[in-house]
Amino acid sequence: MATTDYTAMWEGLGIDLEAHDELLQVLGAAYADVFLSQENRPEGMEYLDFVMTEIHGLRIQELLDVKKRGGKVVGTFCLYVPEEIILAAGGVSVGLCAGADIGTQQVEQLLPRNTCALIKSFVGFKLARVCPYVEACDLVIGETTCDGKKKAYEIFGELKDTFVIEVPHTKSDPAKALWRSEVGRLVRKMEELSGREISAAALRESVRVVNAKRKALQRLNSLRRARPSPISGLDALLINQIQFYDDPVRLTEKLNALCDQLEERIADKVGVAPADAARILVSGCPMATPNWKVPSIVEGIGATIVAEESCVGERGTRNLVAEDGETREAILDRIAERYLQIDCACFTPNTERLDHIVEMARDYEADGVIHYALQFCAPYTMEAYKVAKALKRENTPLLTLETDYSMEDAAQLETRVQAFLEMLEQSGRQQRA
Repeated sequence: MATTDYTAMWEGLGIDLEAHDELLQVLGAAYADVFLSQENRPEGMEYLDFVMTEIHGLRIQELLDVKKRGGKVVGTFCLYVPEEIILAAGGVSVGLCAGADIGTQQVEQLLPRNTCALIKSFVGFKLARVCPYVEACDLVIGETTCDGKKKAYEIFGELKDTFVIEVPHTKSDPAKALWRSEVGRLVRKMEELSGREISAAALRESVRVVNAKRKALQRLNSLRRARPSPISGLDALLINQIQFYDDPVRLTEKLNALCDQLEERIADKVGVAPADAARILVSGCPMATPNWKVPSIVEGIGATIVAEESCVGERGTRNLVAEDGETREAILDRIAERYLQIDCACFTPNTERLDHIVEMARDYEADGVIHYALQFCAPYTMEAYKVAKALKRENTPLLTLETDYSMEDAAQLETRVQAFLEMLEQSGRQQRA
């Protein structure tokens, strides 16, 4: 997908050039089919298109330039890794490849076949040597959000230097104390890696930078409540995916410029779909790049995805770090408090997430909710039961989908989504009558 020849750079990282070329060709074709084929996209999406064009090129070169200046590149897979701490240590935080079936045959020699696609994917990208991000990393930070990840990191750690933080699965006082201690342990690890002490001033600035990015994403989310929607769910998902890769200051500037355009579109009643198109809230598992299957099916049929209750969505941007901390320890307290507010399905009990799904369905005037889960992802597949009960009390229609990264079930998914949308349309007609 890159426009410049980065072959020497990729070769220096140990990338399998032949396999990588094949991957970029597939991704380029998929991106054109899914995103560039959309009609009436906001002009501001041109920047995001450029980022995707250079996602394995210019951005990787920027990361290598950081390393030449003495900075460290840290790879992550989860929202629970505080980006603020990495930035405060002079590092760069990047999300790692985990959204496609790669190196499956190699992976299944290390992991059980019935492992969720996301876990198999991040191990597969490493084994196949096609992800320049993981190869550019000085450290990968994992987290214990599920048993599958927890055990997979033991194996992944043999392939790449990996540091795992303990995420508690309750929000009791002892759990909060454990989490705060893990935040401190992460600080010490980053100080060891970077060779520099993380100061209160550095933390204060990193909190400001990351909060600014989240505020821009919150602004984008609020604009999606308009009818007609000024931006597609696919493009909003793309933005949420790219926020894990791109420079946070640059992305914040571009997002605010895009939001300025969206406000103009709303004032002019310009949308990406008719005002009466079905409005869908997608809830559940994260959709890592380039996992665009379900949203492309939903919007390809004519509905509009107006919000995502997901790690790659509002769950990751809803809360800010309080900026009133004066000392280093006080700022770390605020960071720990903010990250423990994330309502991942790994927590029990998890009424916060159920409440947020109901709240989002109301706020975005969703006609229905699609609960998306990866096969073999126990937290989200099991929690779908309680999501269904919560939405039933609100008389909000729900469709549960369980799938993987392959396209083998695309036709079946399309049939189910089509039937769901027809049911929503019929219900809407009855209400109007």
